[in-house]
Amino acid sequence: MKIGITCYPTYGGSGVVATELGKALAILGHQIHFISYAMPHRLSHFTENVFFHEVEMSNYPLFEHSLYSLSLASKMMEVAEYENLDILHVHYAIPHAVSGYLAKEVLKKNNRDLKLITTLHGTDITLVGLEPSFLPLVKFSIEQSDGVTAVSRYLKEKTITNYHIEKDIEVIHNFIDTEIFKPVCNRKFKEHVAPNGEKILMHTSNFRKVKRVQDTIHVLAKVREEIPAKLVLIGDGPERSDCERLARDLNISQDVIFLGKQDGLGEILSTADIFLLPSQSESFGLSALEAMACGKPVISSSVGGIPELVLHNETGYIAEIGDVDRMAKYAVDLLHNEKKYLKFAENSRIRAVDTFETSMIVPQYINYYEKILNS
Repeated sequence: MKIGITCYPTYGGSGVVATELGKALAILGHQIHFISYAMPHRLSHFTENVFFHEVEMSNYPLFEHSLYSLSLASKMMEVAEYENLDILHVHYAIPHAVSGYLAKEVLKKNNRDLKLITTLHGTDITLVGLEPSFLPLVKFSIEQSDGVTAVSRYLKEKTITNYHIEKDIEVIHNFIDTEIFKPVCNRKFKEHVAPNGEKILMHTSNFRKVKRVQDTIHVLAKVREEIPAKLVLIGDGPERSDCERLARDLNISQDVIFLGKQDGLGEILSTADIFLLPSQSESFGLSALEAMACGKPVISSSVGGIPELVLHNETGYIAEIGDVDRMAKYAVDLLHNEKKYLKFAENSRIRAVDTFETSMIVPQYINYYEKILNS
């Protein structure tokens, strides 16, 4: 198959999943064409059968704001026509599904039947898409897609409820390469972060308000009352400055390490003892899956699609949003009980390998592509 993939090229989960999907499909012999305004950051090395098409932005002085949606639709049409694409697979509804619909309709006039598949990832449905100005467009573009997938059952149900959509939505969970994310501890890094053998709590995100990164700092403060511990925060975003201030206000800034954006996450995650994910909203929780694949128990909030991933009292613990006391108690309990900790760690790795490994999920996408092409 020849497949066009459009995603945001940044560090967010939707872009990561889209890029890894494209790479996995290319390895299986499919021809993949990425269409975006910049090279996806996970496309750091040459991969056979993978091509990148940059969306060129107009800088005509009449336009005060960029016309990305129209420029994207134009590039989608161009690539679909000249590369003879079978499918255009867009990740994150806004504005990709709308641009995809425009491209599909124009090509239809040229007797080209381009199949459009939209994958919903989370905030495109639960946050941004619910803006009154966007809601009708998001609903329309989902309904006009030839196929729609969601990364969790929770997100599927939320989409149907919020947008009153009758269209069938296929649930295909996020996935992970468990050969890249695996329990291989970087001793040098661990000793640098925790020179006196302190326990390491870890969190990675885009530092947006919805991630509640401040909660991880409050959890550390409470855990430190009983166990020497450090907190490693990976990523960057609008809440970082506030997190740095909070760590100073609580007088624990020496125990909170801000690493910023990092590649090679698997190696870093493997140095953690516990992964924290206290989000206010989470359609799936890809960062938690990455930690689980590295054999780390996860302590998270009970929101969205997280319970489909983290099994309470098996691979970690789930608490109510904002209940930092409960999260800290769970962390102390695990860190005090080595037998239970090792069992949770083992369960996390097994669940990642048996349920969310790339080889388990990518065939589901291929089967879905074939279903849509034959419909």
